[in-house]
Amino acid sequence: MGGGYMGKILRVNLTNKLAKAEPLDPKMAHDFIGGRGFVQKILYDEVPIGADPLGPDNKVVMAPGPLSGVFMPASGKIQFGALSPATGIMGDANMGGHFSAEIKYAGYDAIIIEGMSDHPCIVVIDDDKVEIRDAARYWGKGSAAAEKMIKDDLGEDYQIALIGPAGENMVRIACVSHDFGRQAGRTGIGAVMGSKKLKAIAVRGSNSIPLADPDRVYEQGRKMFHGCFAKPGFKGWTPLGTSGVTPWVNEVGAFPTKNFWTTFFEDHEGIGGEALKERIWLTDKGCFGCPTPCGKYSHTRVGKKAAYVEGPEYETVALLGGNCMLKTIEEVAYANYLCDELGLDTISGGAVVSFALECAERGIITEEQIGRKVQWSDIDSFEYLITAIAKREGIGDILADGVRAAAAKFGQGSEKFAIHVKGLEWSGYEARWAPAMMLAYMTCDIGAHHNRAWAITYDVAKGREEVEGKAAKVIELQRIRPSFDLLGACRLQWVEIGFEFEHYPDMFEAVTGRKMTVEELYEATDRVWNLTRTRAFLEVPGFGRDFDYPPARFYEEPIPTGPGKGKMLTLAQLDFMLDDYYAQRGWDAKGKPTRATLERLGLGKCVQDLEGKGLL
Repeated sequence: MGGGYMGKILRVNLTNKLAKAEPLDPKMAHDFIGGRGFVQKILYDEVPIGADPLGPDNKVVMAPGPLSGVFMPASGKIQFGALSPATGIMGDANMGGHFSAEIKYAGYDAIIIEGMSDHPCIVVIDDDKVEIRDAARYWGKGSAAAEKMIKDDLGEDYQIALIGPAGENMVRIACVSHDFGRQAGRTGIGAVMGSKKLKAIAVRGSNSIPLADPDRVYEQGRKMFHGCFAKPGFKGWTPLGTSGVTPWVNEVGAFPTKNFWTTFFEDHEGIGGEALKERIWLTDKGCFGCPTPCGKYSHTRVGKKAAYVEGPEYETVALLGGNCMLKTIEEVAYANYLCDELGLDTISGGAVVSFALECAERGIITEEQIGRKVQWSDIDSFEYLITAIAKREGIGDILADGVRAAAAKFGQGSEKFAIHVKGLEWSGYEARWAPAMMLAYMTCDIGAHHNRAWAITYDVAKGREEVEGKAAKVIELQRIRPSFDLLGACRLQWVEIGFEFEHYPDMFEAVTGRKMTVEELYEATDRVWNLTRTRAFLEVPGFGRDFDYPPARFYEEPIPTGPGKGKMLTLAQLDFMLDDYYAQRGWDAKGKPTRATLERLGLGKCVQDLEGKGLL
């Protein structure tokens, strides 16, 4: 199989309390590379169509990549996946930190968690020794508090991924947490762990990663590290991390404000990177092998409330700050702490709270239903709502299922400003004046998420009124960016300091011994993309084009304030871009992959499954 792979997958069944190592399929490694590719392939093959995302047939899969844990910049990424309780389709979430490398050192290329425990449990992996232990004493504890307890019990050298109270209560926007501030945030994987009563996975390993050419890996790794250090943006990027983009996003009229009502936040200077650095920052915090640590470990105080937190990073600043209209970095950081400790995705958490605040403002939900008066720019309102969501108490029980489900229950036109695609809440870039970014959100395979194609800079550079040519750029980005998720590496060095993408196929060859061109890597990302898209058609009755549209606010309400005032994309423009995108993807007018496309990518099983459902 070559280097980079440990050659084993660990399968843990929580129902019968059995764990066993299985050989890694060389064909899966060849066709799907690793990371997100392994996650989605395993889910497609093993989770039955129509399974309850919170039932016993769903599985949690976690997979590093062939470059995870290798001597190179930022090789600490891992992908978590499950049939998403938030969207009903296959979901995944990316996480940094040190968990990915430790799984490799323990000897595994992926871990599959299946079945359901009848009591709270923790999976403890120490190389080839795997135990399922009782976790009653950790159950109910916050993410950071529980992680400290587990490390105290097992040892500091264990790397831990775990859920907070929101996951335990099967809140559909619950995340998986790690290293006191890293999260696999999107698509509700934490709720799936909670449904299985799995509080945590703790891993310790002592193996070496096999390398095809160790000398070449060392030289290539050295070259990559020094290449990062030499980039002009290297020194400017680290001090503020992702929060440093806040003023730019605001200036170009793309900053989510007041539940995406507008795109410019008057108080942005109080919540951005400079405010973080000057007022709450303590030190930088990086993931495995990172030369540009974007994590900012901070201490915040709001009145008598104080907390330590990693962050806030940009998405949190946007969704908890601008979108909930919190005006100080101290308040945003405290809101960040609440989400982290409760085990909630800050993107979906901020989107759901801001949706609830708008519903309250419009009288769609009453003070009696909520339990108290809530209002914008109020940290106490935020804390009340986010805690109710995590505990599934009162109105929080409805909001805990996400904005799509909540709007379906609240009605009264709230669907128009429930900001999501496919059931996944929108992340930190408002796109009524950014057609490529809008299309990126519409077509992201897991729902409205920016990480597959961050196209806002292309819109700003190439023209924000023009929709022609935007589909080609979005697809290009959807090939490049997910490549990192297959390899097990962070994309921020490429994105933020302009580190050349071509280094990664070179390192892949040095590690694995397999020569792979950039084009072949793109083909692998296309294979995963079409696999997930096919499964959505199989999973959700009527799935297709209608699921790719944004909420009506984005094509019925022009931006009311700021640099983008009066701007809006029309339905005709959205349809033009979708038609162009589908054609270039090799899909039909409903957005379904064609037989020719699936066969070209070696996805014959997808063809058979679609035929079996009468969909092809």
